[in-house]
Amino acid sequence: MRMRKKSDLPSKLCQQCNLPFTWRKKWEKVWFDVKYCSDRCRQDSKRKV
Repeated sequence: MRMRKKSDLPSKLCQQCNLPFTWRKKWEKVWFDVKYCSDRCRQDSKRKV
């Protein structure tokens, strides 16, 4: 299997900070459920609610 360039990987916008983030291997099975770029953004979203 060939290595992919980072620019070829899928990306999303974080719902909290609105910055783009790219696909990670650890998110392989749950990519459609990932909403936040980091734990910090996820925690901040729960604080403001």
